[in-house]
Amino acid sequence: MKLPAWISAAASAIVAAALPACHYVNLKEIKPGVTTQAEVRSRMGEPGFIHWNDDGTATWEYARQPNGTSCYMISFGPDHVVAKVEQVLNDANYAKVRVGMSKDDVRRLLGAPGSKQTFNNLREEIWEWRIEGMPPMEETYFMVHFDTDNGGVKKTSKRVAAKG
Repeated sequence: MKLPAWISAAASAIVAAALPACHYVNLKEIKPGVTTQAEVRSRMGEPGFIHWNDDGTATWEYARQPNGTSCYMISFGPDHVVAKVEQVLNDANYAKVRVGMSKDDVRRLLGAPGSKQTFNNLREEIWEWRIEGMPPMEETYFMVHFDTDNGGVKKTSKRVAAKG
């Protein structure tokens, strides 16, 4: 028996809404210097991406885009134990995005964007992350504009989505 489309959509929305809460609970149990990669994988699932650091260690990315407002980077030491857990969608990291920066460097800094859109007339590709707003209930977005000719960052911007 096939479920009506609205039931499938509602179930998907409930699961998507509950997922960040589960990760919040699981993140509280991840302790630097104690928790292993296997334990992180068991609690958080597979990372969305693995960034390899210059020293051969790994940083696992858990982006909550497009509906969430966080991206957790969990860095491991050479012993495969958590060295650091950080929520990277924050003002300090937005300020680190510089003109000319590559897409790979931006991805490493902020995680996977919630959306990407190309504007051929502007010769821009815009990556967008949903972020915490002020007040918190506003839908706020951080955007990085890439030059489609050379691939580097042109500028950054923020926008607040209009309500209703």
